[in-house]
Amino acid sequence: MTTTTKYIFVTGGVTSSLGKGIIAASLAKLLQAQGYRVTIQKLDPYINIDPGTLNPYEHGECYVTDDGAETDLDLGHYERFLNVPTSQANNVTTGRIYQSVINKERRGEFLGKTVQVIPHITDEIKRRIQILGKSDDYDIVITEIGGTVGDIESLPYIEAVRQLEWDLGENNTCVIHLTLVPYLSAAGELKTKPTQHSVKTLMESGVQADVLVCRTEHHLSDSIKTKLARFCNVKKDAVIQSIDASTIYDVPNLMLDEGLDTVVLKKLNLKSAKPNLDQWNAFLQRHKNPNNEVTIGLIGKYVELQDSYKSILESFIHAGAANEVKVKVESIHSEYITTDNIEDKLKHLHGVLVAPGFGERGIEGKISAIQYVREHNIPFLGICLGMQMAVIEYSRNVLGLTNANSTEMNEETDHPVINLMESQKAVINKGGTMRLGSWDCQLLKGSITHNVYKTQKIEERHRHRYEFNNEYLEQIETSGMKATGINPDTKLVEVIEIPDHMWFVGVQYHPEYKSTVANPHPLFVAFVKAALNHSSQQNSVSLAQN
Repeated sequence: MTTTTKYIFVTGGVTSSLGKGIIAASLAKLLQAQGYRVTIQKLDPYINIDPGTLNPYEHGECYVTDDGAETDLDLGHYERFLNVPTSQANNVTTGRIYQSVINKERRGEFLGKTVQVIPHITDEIKRRIQILGKSDDYDIVITEIGGTVGDIESLPYIEAVRQLEWDLGENNTCVIHLTLVPYLSAAGELKTKPTQHSVKTLMESGVQADVLVCRTEHHLSDSIKTKLARFCNVKKDAVIQSIDASTIYDVPNLMLDEGLDTVVLKKLNLKSAKPNLDQWNAFLQRHKNPNNEVTIGLIGKYVELQDSYKSILESFIHAGAANEVKVKVESIHSEYITTDNIEDKLKHLHGVLVAPGFGERGIEGKISAIQYVREHNIPFLGICLGMQMAVIEYSRNVLGLTNANSTEMNEETDHPVINLMESQKAVINKGGTMRLGSWDCQLLKGSITHNVYKTQKIEERHRHRYEFNNEYLEQIETSGMKATGINPDTKLVEVIEIPDHMWFVGVQYHPEYKSTVANPHPLFVAFVKAALNHSSQQNSVSLAQN
């Protein structure tokens, strides 16, 4: 549609967690729905190379792409909204920028020059921003800059934006500044001063916002929009209200109503049209008007922070809409599950998902929960560590291998039914060294997962170091648990099932990474359907007893 790639920059002010990622994804959705080829990238100011070594309490979940990049969770939003895969190029950190520049300096590529933030760091930032644009795959690249303006860490990125605006010329860039217009209940009014100061700070770095997106709990009056336009040097129609929404999936329609896409396309000198959001709105209709409700327990050890399991929670929304069911997710901390309270915590649930994770904390609670759902015929889905815990539970309580464990938890276990992968045994560094990215899996014909996927060959994303120990495969299968998914190259077990259970599936991979609004993941869709069937059975039993 256009021969020159256009660049949109999304910055934030006043406070973090205003939702830059959702605004970027919503705008991208509106532009995509008008026929433009759009991608989004995230620039993170922290010095870690990537989020792979960060505790979920620090930064939420680590999202993994097909090409094995460990990235910020916002990339999950980008994929879920656009239904387009992201890659290594879609997430850049300060650590990666500096690492690249220092490596070049060590190789002598700067010809003895003094290496400085300007131009060397900013040049590397600009190069990374333009990698996607120069691929000829996209008409528009949206770049979200993490943090808030005024942060020391963000300064090189803002400077790179200033330079790119000059380099690329007029009508090829647009700066959107997301800011907060707080409501002071004591005064009974909205206050614009924080936004004014935020825009002023951005201007001090030489960047003028073209569009203001104002997060607010109350509607912005015409007079407030006029005031913001006047004091922040933007046109009045470029002052966009972003009021709190009941779901993030409402935001594209809210931004459409505000005219965000129209203002941005006008600034970029591109034609605008009515976006085709038929599929999106059909999803919203199903999501907001469910016919039934199921309660699914999410058992993990980071449940206090919902961002730790963001992709799983969003996958339940997609799968719920596909089944026209409201999925009520009940977060249960595995560390606090005991033999005394397990029945109270689990008996009312229609399904249980045991979440991925690392480390020993909360492991025994996960194993106890899996034993309960296995013995009480409650639908179960185990992801990554959750699948491994299912193997351990089965080995202990069905095979009688009392001390069965993973060598991650106990290196001296008598029965290492989960063991360190051969390829990991010589690995010392933690970052980026796991089995990552998309891998093939061959499904057993007639298995639950084969019926779910409706094909025998699948590709799913991984992030793990430990694996099912094939030395125990024959013993486990003889007792009733089946390995129904195998990697054809490594022969690693990817999927386990218990055929005589109502619905019991454990997967070594992360299906939640590939669920989108347009394509809900079939495994989550099937799991929610199984939970609905279990709910119906419970209701039938209850009616019969009464």
